[in-house]
Amino acid sequence: MPHPFPEAGRPGRETISFAPVAAGETVELFLMARGSEPAVVTLAGNGEVTVRRTDAFERHRIVVAGTLDRVSFDPDTTLVSAVYAYDPATVLDSGIRVLHAGPAPTPPEFTGSYHFRPPFGWMNDPNGFGRFGGRAHLFYQHYPHRLRWHAMHWGHAVSDDLIHWRHLPVFLEPGDAVFAANGAGGIFSGSAIAVPGESGFRAFFTDHIDGRKPEMEVQCAVPCPDGFTAGTPAVVLAGRPDGLSLGEDNRDPYVFKGPDGRLKMLLGGRDAEGGVVLLHETDDPTGASGWRFVGLVHREREFGRTVGECPAMLPLDGPAEDPATRWLLIVGLLMSRDPATRRRNLTFGIVGRFDGRRFTPEFRQELDFGTDAYGFQAFVDTDGPVGIAWLANWTDIVKTTDWPTAMTLPRRLLLKNGALTTPPIDAVTTLRQALVDDRRLAAGETVALDGGAEIVIELEEAGAPFELSLSHPTLKLAITAGSNGLAIVHEDGTPSPHYLAAGAKVRSVCVFLDRGSIEVFADEGRYTGTKRIADPAPITAIRLEAPQGRTAARVWRLGL
Repeated sequence: MPHPFPEAGRPGRETISFAPVAAGETVELFLMARGSEPAVVTLAGNGEVTVRRTDAFERHRIVVAGTLDRVSFDPDTTLVSAVYAYDPATVLDSGIRVLHAGPAPTPPEFTGSYHFRPPFGWMNDPNGFGRFGGRAHLFYQHYPHRLRWHAMHWGHAVSDDLIHWRHLPVFLEPGDAVFAANGAGGIFSGSAIAVPGESGFRAFFTDHIDGRKPEMEVQCAVPCPDGFTAGTPAVVLAGRPDGLSLGEDNRDPYVFKGPDGRLKMLLGGRDAEGGVVLLHETDDPTGASGWRFVGLVHREREFGRTVGECPAMLPLDGPAEDPATRWLLIVGLLMSRDPATRRRNLTFGIVGRFDGRRFTPEFRQELDFGTDAYGFQAFVDTDGPVGIAWLANWTDIVKTTDWPTAMTLPRRLLLKNGALTTPPIDAVTTLRQALVDDRRLAAGETVALDGGAEIVIELEEAGAPFELSLSHPTLKLAITAGSNGLAIVHEDGTPSPHYLAAGAKVRSVCVFLDRGSIEVFADEGRYTGTKRIADPAPITAIRLEAPQGRTAARVWRLGL
């Protein structure tokens, strides 16, 4: 990535040079003035940009009149966070080209990493996950200007296969009131839907400002006719229903079509006892008006004073309009704690029947025993339900510290033998670059790794014990199976939660290793565990202890 250097003959100014941007293309610059006087950024052969704000980065969108290959500025008066370019006519197919990112938002370079990561800045929950115009769209909670949480934006990317992504321009930015509140709020999580008779899609999100009265959180919608440029947001639901003793938390609108053909909206929140999921509906097929409260579809009473977050609901094993179809309700429980394992912020999938107004649960199970798959969002893709989550957990995040993060691998959502399974999508096989081993690991030998890896272990007998040790410079890492179940070991010398699928007696295990992450899928996703590795240094080798002669193992090198 280009770095600024002093401009010859002009003391005190720096120049960022980059590959030429053609006339007619768009350049976006995120700039901030350092002092009380306006700052000026010069675009070679394309005029100047004046920067006035000192409390937030200004976004300047410029259609280039002539070829542009550099910008210059005075670093004493101007902060340059990020610069990227794109052709509006082809950006959905080619993505943006990042021309510059300053040191604050630039993440570590994880060569060979295959998980989705933002091009710069902070990322958390996935938003607006869906397929529109034949392309899969992924939005995400984003702060573009540093690797830590602050005033929330929406980042944006598109894909054809949910594995290979193209970054798009920043989609949504918070308003001035958020920066007046010192960045405590912004464009919180939400969803997106296709609207009959309209091009593009409509996105729904929570507008959050700490301390705002009477409502800290209100629900908004924004049209996007071209697939990447947000229109003007409008409030569509301004308050909370009365009479339920609800707290201020009222967020993360998930909008979908119910079995009765009406649009539904789920919101997460809490009452006096714990987390809740609220259901609203409207007769307006665009979702722009007419929302009314229907009732609660879930009350959480098992884990104390939790907050329901990032709810989602979708038909699981049939068409939405079929009364026999089972539906899946997903909810994250902020501040939940499992006393048996000491894991926090659990996410559950609840399977049941939904008639458009009432949800009747049949069973529920935890979506991830590693708990680092938070903000799980899903939609029904062309070949069935699929979901993705933030590969992290608020338990480990410190908002005053840089934390580069990623998304999980996309996962299918299936009802199989009376249980919810979440195997990785079939397209993950396209990540396989070479077979590294199909003999030595099963024989108990150490196998060296160079980059990302997929490890498949097949046991002759379900429930047979094994330990897959992962060599890491600072942490004890392993995947183990024994009498207690299947576990991810992640220890740094201090007391650690037990990342355990209690009682699991597995026969097959698929492990995905990447910089900073472990993902485990056992028995075709019947047990799924995700762990963000505290130190993203690479895992350099693996070794398996398992019944000799009754275990098969294969290892692939992975990459995009």
